Amino acid sequence: MKEILDAIQSQDSTAADFAALSLPESYRAITVHKDEAEMFAGLESRDKDPRKSIHLDDVPVPELGPGEALVAVMASSVNYNSVWTSIFEPVSTFNFLERYGKLSELTKRHDLPYHVIGSDLAGVVLRTGPGVNAWNPGDEVVAHCLSVELESSDGHNDTMLDPEQRIWGFETNFGGLAEIALVKSNQLMPKPQHLSWEEAAAPGLVNSTAYRQLVSRNGAGMKQGDNVLIWGASGGLGSYATQFALAGGANPICVVSSPEKAEICRSMGAEAVIDRNAEGYKFWKDERTQDPKEWKRFGKRIREFTGGEDIDIVFEHPGRETFGASVYVTRKGGTITTCASTSGYMHEYDNRYLWMSLKRIIGSHFANYREAWEANRLIAKGKIHPTLSKTYSLEDTGQAAYDVHRNLHQGKVGVLALAPREGLGVRDQEMREQHIDAINRFRNV
Repeated sequence: MKEILDAIQSQDSTAADFAALSLPESYRAITVHKDEAEMFAGLESRDKDPRKSIHLDDVPVPELGPGEALVAVMASSVNYNSVWTSIFEPVSTFNFLERYGKLSELTKRHDLPYHVIGSDLAGVVLRTGPGVNAWNPGDEVVAHCLSVELESSDGHNDTMLDPEQRIWGFETNFGGLAEIALVKSNQLMPKPQHLSWEEAAAPGLVNSTAYRQLVSRNGAGMKQGDNVLIWGASGGLGSYATQFALAGGANPICVVSSPEKAEICRSMGAEAVIDRNAEGYKFWKDERTQDPKEWKRFGKRIREFTGGEDIDIVFEHPGRETFGASVYVTRKGGTITTCASTSGYMHEYDNRYLWMSLKRIIGSHFANYREAWEANRLIAKGKIHPTLSKTYSLEDTGQAAYDVHRNLHQGKVGVLALAPREGLGVRDQEMREQHIDAINRFRNV
């Protein structure tokens, strides 16, 4: 790995130099183990500790297939799907790997007793397989996490509809929390030149997800002047939704859970911020009964920020805890887009407020290649900025996942893989200086 790192850090290395590098037989990777899938049986989700299930192992370099690339990973980041993987919820990801392994002789590689996790990376291409023409060894890249086969017609209008659509590093093996990753070449995108490795790795999954959910016509199709309710507006997903709303001329109404998080939203340029804890919103009387009076109080508070208007778009991801309120506060003909359910999958809402007011609920899941490319392009142009707050070593990934699980973080948390320290990989210092305050916004909280 030292020769690979030396080549990456040298300014004189060529594509031929990278192609000539010998690949190691093994590499260090963050894994969960199949024989530990029941280790948290009987515990509540909040009591499951990723530090106990996440391992740092030496694993063999996987075989490279057609249309694929091996990437030297300089940095990655922790997403909530890595937390789900580490606590084996809602199901063990080994179920996904077993199913994928049955698809073909090549996909059998993924069905292993260990799962290399992680759905983000920034790094350098080491090898490409047959049929790859757009990328070469030595290219500095980031990767989005959509893995598709595209042998069915269903996926050719929107690749997210491919029957064999999977999330790399969650529903496939050989993910980005490692020194080397295996990706399909159509996951690769150019690394933003003004960002360090860890900054470039942070936006991938959440930035693309927020773009499709809020901006794309496959999601809410946000337009100028829209009132957009953003739950968890300073978090991994919400911080990008807030930026997209502001950049697109919409009016974000940011919901957060602390004064510190409220201040982050204001520092991004948001003016309408609701601290739900400080204002005491309790949308559930008990585990089975919601409180419509709290929906109404919440809606009244929103209208104080919007000049009496209701919400055009709700950016939903908490799920069960907030969904009833989200449906209620949306204006007639408005849209609720949902991409996750971090507080519970079984949503409940009063359907009268949906059907009688002609509202829409749109399910949104990650992004297709074009949407991910556009989202990354906005990062590269300095229109949207990474929300990295803290970086961990590969050895401390368990602690990083624990912090995300317990919501002890702001924005995104990064993980250094091959990068020996933070701040490396910046190629356009002049552009970086133009945006340095925004790049460091979440670090300075």
